[in-house]
Amino acid sequence: MKLIIGNKNYSSWSLRAWLALKQSGLSFEELIVNIGGEEWASVRRESGEIMPSGKVPVLWDGETVIWDSFAILEYLADKVGRERFWPKDDTARGMALSMVAEMHSSYQALRSQCPMNVRKRFEGVRISDEAKADIVRILQLWAEARARFGKGGPFLFGTFGAADVFYAPVVSRFITYGIAVPGFARVYMEAVWEHEWMQAWIEGAEDERWVIEQYEAAPRT
Repeated sequence: MKLIIGNKNYSSWSLRAWLALKQSGLSFEELIVNIGGEEWASVRRESGEIMPSGKVPVLWDGETVIWDSFAILEYLADKVGRERFWPKDDTARGMALSMVAEMHSSYQALRSQCPMNVRKRFEGVRISDEAKADIVRILQLWAEARARFGKGGPFLFGTFGAADVFYAPVVSRFITYGIAVPGFARVYMEAVWEHEWMQAWIEGAEDERWVIEQYEAAPRT
Protein backbone atom coordinates (compact mmCIF):
# COMPACT_ATOMS: atom_id res chain seq x y z
CA MET A 1 0.00 0.00 0.00
CA LYS A 2 1.08 3.56 -0.74
CA LEU A 3 -0.44 6.66 0.87
CA ILE A 4 0.14 10.03 -0.77
CA ILE A 5 -0.19 12.85 1.75
CA GLY A 6 0.45 16.57 1.98
CA ASN A 7 2.53 18.53 4.47
CA LYS A 8 2.21 17.01 7.93
CA ASN A 9 2.14 20.46 9.49
CA TYR A 10 -0.88 21.67 7.54
CA SER A 11 -2.79 18.84 5.86
CA SER A 12 -5.63 17.80 8.16
CA TRP A 13 -7.20 15.39 5.68
CA SER A 14 -3.83 13.67 5.22
CA LEU A 15 -3.60 13.20 8.99
CA ARG A 16 -6.97 11.47 9.01
CA ALA A 17 -6.01 9.02 6.28
CA TRP A 18 -2.64 8.36 7.89
CA LEU A 19 -4.21 7.65 11.29
CA ALA A 20 -6.75 5.38 9.61
CA LEU A 21 -3.94 3.33 8.09
CA LYS A 22 -2.21 3.14 11.46
CA GLN A 23 -5.47 1.97 13.01
CA SER A 24 -5.84 -0.71 10.33
CA GLY A 25 -2.57 -2.33 11.34
CA LEU A 26 -1.57 -2.74 7.69
CA SER A 27 1.90 -1.80 6.49
CA PHE A 28 2.16 1.06 4.02
CA GLU A 29 4.58 3.44 2.38
CA GLU A 30 3.95 7.18 2.77
CA LEU A 31 4.76 9.65 0.00
CA ILE A 32 4.69 13.33 1.00
CA VAL A 33 4.10 16.19 -1.44
CA ASN A 34 4.49 19.87 -0.56
CA ILE A 35 1.03 21.30 -1.22
CA GLY A 36 2.33 24.84 -0.70
CA GLY A 37 5.28 24.70 -3.07
CA GLU A 38 5.49 26.29 -6.49
CA GLU A 39 5.66 22.84 -8.04
CA TRP A 40 2.31 21.80 -6.55
CA ALA A 41 0.24 23.19 -9.43
CA SER A 42 2.29 21.25 -11.99
CA VAL A 43 2.20 18.12 -9.85
CA ARG A 44 -1.60 18.29 -9.79
CA ARG A 45 -1.79 18.75 -13.56
CA GLU A 46 0.57 15.91 -14.33
CA SER A 47 -0.53 13.37 -11.72
CA GLY A 48 -3.86 12.22 -13.12
CA GLU A 49 -2.99 8.55 -12.78
CA ILE A 50 -1.37 8.97 -9.35
CA MET A 51 -3.84 11.45 -7.81
CA PRO A 52 -7.09 11.24 -9.78
CA SER A 53 -8.77 14.04 -7.80
CA GLY A 54 -5.72 16.31 -7.89
CA LYS A 55 -5.85 16.38 -4.09
CA VAL A 56 -4.42 14.52 -1.12
CA PRO A 57 -4.72 12.06 0.53
CA VAL A 58 -4.75 9.19 -1.95
CA LEU A 59 -4.37 5.51 -1.10
CA TRP A 60 -3.06 2.99 -3.62
CA ASP A 61 -3.58 -0.70 -2.90
CA GLY A 62 -2.37 -2.59 -5.92
CA GLU A 63 -4.69 -1.54 -8.74
CA THR A 64 -7.19 -0.02 -6.31
CA VAL A 65 -7.12 3.74 -5.75
CA ILE A 66 -9.10 5.67 -3.11
CA TRP A 67 -8.87 9.46 -2.99
CA ASP A 68 -11.03 10.64 -0.10
CA SER A 69 -10.22 10.35 3.61
CA PHE A 70 -13.62 8.97 4.62
CA ALA A 71 -13.53 6.53 1.69
CA ILE A 72 -10.02 5.47 2.71
CA LEU A 73 -11.15 4.77 6.27
CA GLU A 74 -14.19 2.79 5.08
CA TYR A 75 -12.08 0.82 2.58
CA LEU A 76 -9.67 -0.11 5.35
CA ALA A 77 -12.50 -1.01 7.73
CA ASP A 78 -13.94 -3.40 5.16
CA LYS A 79 -10.48 -4.85 4.59
CA VAL A 80 -9.46 -5.55 8.19
CA GLY A 81 -12.77 -5.72 10.05
CA ARG A 82 -15.16 -2.90 10.83
CA GLU A 83 -14.95 -3.41 14.59
CA ARG A 84 -11.37 -2.14 14.48
CA PHE A 85 -12.79 1.30 13.59
CA TRP A 86 -16.41 1.41 14.74
CA PRO A 87 -18.15 0.58 18.05
CA LYS A 88 -19.82 -2.83 18.26
CA ASP A 89 -22.98 -1.45 19.84
CA ASP A 90 -25.52 -0.33 17.23
CA THR A 91 -26.44 2.88 19.05
CA ALA A 92 -22.85 3.89 19.65
CA ARG A 93 -21.90 3.00 16.08
CA GLY A 94 -24.75 5.10 14.74
CA MET A 95 -23.53 8.13 16.66
CA ALA A 96 -19.91 7.53 15.64
CA LEU A 97 -20.87 7.29 11.98
CA SER A 98 -22.91 10.48 12.24
CA MET A 99 -20.09 12.36 13.98
CA VAL A 100 -17.56 11.33 11.35
CA ALA A 101 -19.92 12.25 8.52
CA GLU A 102 -20.62 15.63 10.13
CA MET A 103 -16.90 16.28 10.52
CA HIS A 104 -16.37 15.35 6.90
CA SER A 105 -18.95 17.81 5.59
CA SER A 106 -19.32 20.62 8.14
CA TYR A 107 -17.54 23.25 10.25
CA GLN A 108 -16.50 25.41 7.31
CA ALA A 109 -16.03 28.55 9.45
CA LEU A 110 -13.66 26.79 11.83
CA ARG A 111 -11.74 25.19 8.97
CA SER A 112 -11.24 28.46 7.09
CA GLN A 113 -10.41 30.67 10.07
CA CYS A 114 -8.31 28.17 11.99
CA PRO A 115 -6.40 25.98 9.51
CA MET A 116 -4.31 23.19 10.96
CA ASN A 117 -0.79 24.25 11.87
CA VAL A 118 0.80 21.70 14.18
CA ARG A 119 3.90 23.78 14.93
CA LYS A 120 2.22 27.11 15.63
CA ARG A 121 0.76 28.57 18.85
CA PHE A 122 -1.42 31.70 18.88
CA GLU A 123 -2.60 33.69 21.88
CA GLY A 124 -5.67 35.87 22.24
CA VAL A 125 -7.13 34.98 18.85
CA ARG A 126 -10.49 36.39 17.81
CA ILE A 127 -12.78 34.25 15.71
CA SER A 128 -16.20 34.80 14.20
CA ASP A 129 -19.50 33.83 15.77
CA GLU A 130 -19.83 31.17 13.06
CA ALA A 131 -16.54 29.56 14.07
CA LYS A 132 -17.55 29.75 17.74
CA ALA A 133 -20.79 27.96 16.87
CA ASP A 134 -18.75 25.21 15.19
CA ILE A 135 -16.66 24.84 18.35
CA VAL A 136 -19.73 24.65 20.58
CA ARG A 137 -21.24 21.99 18.35
CA ILE A 138 -18.08 19.91 18.41
CA LEU A 139 -17.82 20.14 22.19
CA GLN A 140 -21.45 19.07 22.52
CA LEU A 141 -20.78 16.01 20.40
CA TRP A 142 -17.64 15.17 22.35
CA ALA A 143 -19.52 15.53 25.64
CA GLU A 144 -22.36 13.27 24.54
CA ALA A 145 -20.06 10.59 23.13
CA ARG A 146 -17.91 10.56 26.25
CA ALA A 147 -20.87 10.53 28.64
CA ARG A 148 -22.81 7.82 26.83
CA PHE A 149 -20.13 5.59 25.35
CA GLY A 150 -16.71 6.59 26.68
CA LYS A 151 -16.45 4.44 29.79
CA GLY A 152 -14.07 1.95 28.18
CA GLY A 153 -11.15 4.37 27.82
CA PRO A 154 -10.12 8.01 27.29
CA PHE A 155 -11.36 8.39 23.71
CA LEU A 156 -14.75 9.45 22.34
CA PHE A 157 -16.17 5.92 22.34
CA GLY A 158 -13.75 4.50 24.89
CA THR A 159 -11.10 2.96 22.66
CA PHE A 160 -9.41 4.78 19.80
CA GLY A 161 -11.46 4.55 16.61
CA ALA A 162 -12.84 6.29 13.55
CA ALA A 163 -14.32 9.24 15.43
CA ASP A 164 -10.95 10.01 17.04
CA VAL A 165 -9.24 9.68 13.67
CA PHE A 166 -11.54 12.33 12.23
CA TYR A 167 -11.48 14.72 15.17
CA ALA A 168 -7.71 14.53 15.74
CA PRO A 169 -7.06 17.58 13.49
CA VAL A 170 -9.68 19.48 15.52
CA VAL A 171 -7.68 18.69 18.65
CA SER A 172 -4.63 20.12 16.90
CA ARG A 173 -6.56 23.27 15.92
CA PHE A 174 -7.85 23.83 19.44
CA ILE A 175 -4.29 23.58 20.78
CA THR A 176 -2.81 25.83 18.08
CA TYR A 177 -5.35 28.62 18.54
CA GLY A 178 -5.66 28.36 22.33
CA ILE A 179 -9.35 27.52 22.25
CA ALA A 180 -10.76 27.41 25.78
CA VAL A 181 -12.48 24.10 26.46
CA PRO A 182 -14.05 22.47 29.54
CA GLY A 183 -12.14 19.96 31.63
CA PHE A 184 -13.51 16.81 30.04
CA ALA A 185 -12.45 18.09 26.61
CA ARG A 186 -8.94 18.92 27.85
CA VAL A 187 -8.58 15.37 29.14
CA TYR A 188 -9.76 13.95 25.81
CA MET A 189 -7.47 16.26 23.84
CA GLU A 190 -4.49 15.19 25.95
CA ALA A 191 -5.28 11.54 25.24
CA VAL A 192 -5.33 12.20 21.48
CA TRP A 193 -2.28 14.48 21.49
CA GLU A 194 -0.19 12.04 23.52
CA HIS A 195 -1.19 8.98 21.48
CA GLU A 196 1.94 7.39 20.00
CA TRP A 197 0.69 7.75 16.42
CA MET A 198 -0.16 11.41 16.94
CA GLN A 199 3.25 12.01 18.48
CA ALA A 200 4.90 10.42 15.45
CA TRP A 201 2.90 12.73 13.14
CA ILE A 202 3.81 15.78 15.27
CA GLU A 203 7.48 14.84 15.11
CA GLY A 204 7.23 14.61 11.33
CA ALA A 205 5.54 18.02 11.17
CA GLU A 206 8.24 19.60 13.30
CA ASP A 207 10.95 18.16 11.07
CA GLU A 208 9.43 19.64 7.91
CA ARG A 209 11.05 22.75 6.48
CA TRP A 210 8.14 23.75 4.26
CA VAL A 211 6.20 26.87 5.25
CA ILE A 212 2.86 28.02 3.81
CA GLU A 213 2.64 31.69 4.74
CA GLN A 214 -1.13 31.98 4.44
CA TYR A 215 -1.50 29.48 7.28
CA GLU A 216 0.99 31.24 9.54
CA ALA A 217 -1.08 34.38 10.25
CA ALA A 218 -3.55 34.82 13.10
CA PRO A 219 -7.23 34.30 12.19
CA ARG A 220 -9.14 37.25 10.78
CA THR A 221 -12.82 37.64 11.59
